[in-house]
Amino acid sequence: MAVTGDTKKIKMIMLKTSDGDEFEVEEAVAMESLTIRHMIEDECADNEILIPNVDSKILSKVVEYCYKHVHAKPCATAGGSTCVVASDTAANATLVEDLKNWDVEFVKVNPTVLYDIILAACYLNIEALVNLISQTMTDMIKGKTTEEIRKMFNLKNDFMLEE
Repeated sequence: MAVTGDTKKIKMIMLKTSDGDEFEVEEAVAMESLTIRHMIEDECADNEILIPNVDSKILSKVVEYCYKHVHAKPCATAGGSTCVVASDTAANATLVEDLKNWDVEFVKVNPTVLYDIILAACYLNIEALVNLISQTMTDMIKGKTTEEIRKMFNLKNDFMLEE
């Protein structure tokens, strides 16, 4: 089990996906999701939280994003979990820039995977991830025709000609 510098045990939460896989994550990471945070705060969850609308492939990406963002925060905002301490403005600026660069790499996936991630982020209520994916998808479809967008996201054209 992971511990912080002051030897506190980090509370772990088990997340179970729609396809039955389990992910053990730090509580601070899981609580990046407002949906999970409310379940924990309202004592609606024991040690395992079922995530019925998200499969393991997508949840692994969501957890990766949340983990990176929790551990890139200064200690004051990370809820006491393992975190980076930045003593000056230049160090904070470096952390922010590193995180932005990481985000750019994180979204370099297939458009259908991005779509699944945003669905999961909406379901789990992770606003920063929704915003990141929304901006990425917006940038991807700029200047594209509706047919190109349909092809990019494997969308079926179900409109009739008269519509």
